[in-house]
Amino acid sequence: MLKLKNVSKYYYQDGVVAKGLSNVNLELHLGEFVVITGESGSGKSTLLNVLSGLDTYEDGEMYINGEETSHYTEEDYLNYRRNYVSNIFQNFNLVNSYTVFENIELAFLMNGYKRSDIKDKVNDLINKVGLKKYKNTHASKLSGGEKQRVAIARALANNTPIIVADEPTGSLDSIASQKVLDILHDISKEKLVIIVTHNKNEVLKYATRLIKMHDGRVLENKIIENINLDQNLKSIDVKDITWFNKIKLGFRNAFNLPIKFLLMVAIFLLIIVNLITNYGSFKKSEYEEVKGYSNIFNNISDKRIIINKKNKKSFDQNDYDKITNIKGIDYLVIDDVLNEYNLNLEGDYIYLNGNLYLKEINNVSKGKIPENDNEIVIIGNKENYYLKENELLNKEFIISDLNQKVKIVGLLYDDNYNEYNIDFFVNDELKNNILLNTMKYYNNITYQINNVTYYDLNVIPNSNVNKGEVYISEYVNNIFTNCLNKKLDIKIENIYYNENLSFNIKEIYDNNNIHKLLNIDEKENDFNIYINYEDYNNLFNKGNYQSSVFVKDIKDLENVISDLEKMDLNVLSLRNAKIDETEMISSLYNIFKLIVTIVLVVTMFFITYFIIRIIYKSRNSYYTTLRTLGSSKKVCISILMNELIILASFTYVLFIAFVILIKTNIINYEYFKNIIKYVYIKDYLIVYLILIIMAILISFRYGRKIFKDSVIKTYKETI
Repeated sequence: MLKLKNVSKYYYQDGVVAKGLSNVNLELHLGEFVVITGESGSGKSTLLNVLSGLDTYEDGEMYINGEETSHYTEEDYLNYRRNYVSNIFQNFNLVNSYTVFENIELAFLMNGYKRSDIKDKVNDLINKVGLKKYKNTHASKLSGGEKQRVAIARALANNTPIIVADEPTGSLDSIASQKVLDILHDISKEKLVIIVTHNKNEVLKYATRLIKMHDGRVLENKIIENINLDQNLKSIDVKDITWFNKIKLGFRNAFNLPIKFLLMVAIFLLIIVNLITNYGSFKKSEYEEVKGYSNIFNNISDKRIIINKKNKKSFDQNDYDKITNIKGIDYLVIDDVLNEYNLNLEGDYIYLNGNLYLKEINNVSKGKIPENDNEIVIIGNKENYYLKENELLNKEFIISDLNQKVKIVGLLYDDNYNEYNIDFFVNDELKNNILLNTMKYYNNITYQINNVTYYDLNVIPNSNVNKGEVYISEYVNNIFTNCLNKKLDIKIENIYYNENLSFNIKEIYDNNNIHKLLNIDEKENDFNIYINYEDYNNLFNKGNYQSSVFVKDIKDLENVISDLEKMDLNVLSLRNAKIDETEMISSLYNIFKLIVTIVLVVTMFFITYFIIRIIYKSRNSYYTTLRTLGSSKKVCISILMNELIILASFTYVLFIAFVILIKTNIINYEYFKNIIKYVYIKDYLIVYLILIIMAILISFRYGRKIFKDSVIKTYKETI
């Protein structure tokens, strides 16, 4: 039984209070076909909305099976509608982008039916309302009468004891109206059917009760046919929608409207591209900026990584083969001391200083590639003041610490160099001479003769000296006193090994005999001692204990470091080992980047929400339909959330495919390629997470807006 006792309903608009219902008393029973008539504004639709729980009331009491409802909250009214009431509207309230089958299926999905249980039930209802041949036709393609029959079938899907219909034939022709009323009359035999209509004569032959409204009051309550069915309304057993059904509706809604789908993809794509482009630009700027200096290392390239073994042993060829196979490595410098060598060239009026270029070159900008041992190529920026072709090309210079003549035979211009720095490319023979001369500077060397220790001597290899012998200067001979044919002990200490060798002092040289003994055309250097090349190598070249790798691109640095560490190597990145006096500025810059990123995300969120709100304004009717079917706020938000997450994920996959096409050079887009090479997998995952969070937040914000007003008010705004 459904009962109203002195129920009144008020409307407030622009400070004016108007009565929608005034002291209405009614008692309606299962099995009745109730017809409510009256003029426009008489309160008949308001009465129907109160009876169906689509709207609330202010005074009096409504009873459902004797239970009071005046204390009902929105959730209570939701449960009332789900358990007791199904609505049929004049404008049909269908989802036009759904087929007939999908519109009816929607009611079953919302009530938690399993997929396996739905198909036959939907088909039975379609047959019942005579729409079998329209099963897969979209609702937008149906006539008014056909749409209303779909609405009736959907109402029947809920199997509630009460069916309410507001002007169900108001926009139909007489034939269609007759079919709709016949169906409703047939339903009323076991349910309570309540119809509001302005055409009393059309429905009078079906009515068991006629209610006439005027100015919010019941003017007439006439029982045409007594019904002796069970007085109590039996609520249905309603289950909550399953997570699978939510996802199913999310997928359906994501792709069922092509224009909306394309617009949403465009919006999410805009968000992704903006985030990736801005982040990639920041990272590019950060990676390309050379920061700091080092008091220890000469070559402080950000691309350089110094490596040695944790067990302090030397590298072998097998080690180097594994290292060079690591993805992202450009080249390997086995003799790492060459990276620390600073080559000084002295000319007549020019002094040049720079590092060795340890990578192979295949061409030069001016001149030629070195062919002889004493030929050099200079590499630098074309704007460098000193790199003038007529000043350098084919000019002879002297390497200061080797006292060796060289000729500049080529110039290689590289825009990646600044206007001041230069490098020198030399052939293998000259490189080996430099290596031999350099190795001793990374050792602690002590010299002992006659139990007297000395430190400030300089060991030099010379091919005129026999193995096991040493030539010393007259000056050294005087320090140690009568050294000829005595023993010289040389002790080497470094972080990798210790070596101690003894040599026989064979000759003592001075300015008069140095050329004869050593074939050296120079004056005596008092602190030089000369030994055989093999002995020199035994002292200083005991294997390669330290090397350097250079990455192809600075963005590969972290991945290469990780792979090297997996090989049980000690790893030092020069990028992270330099002294940065701009650390505070760098920190402020990082804070600035974070602020910009946050502002960008927030701005994109509100822009996206604003656009989505416009796009989804046409979808308000969809979520109002869900509310009329008994959907809660939580369920509506979940379905919308699934839809947005699916759209965001689909767009994200499209974007990743686009990135792959660019990286594999199938699509040639240099600007974007230069940006994304600084973006790592974790960065893409962060962007996706931001996208999903935005979709979730938009869903909650939009959901609150939909549920801000009562069902009937929201419904009226959508029609």
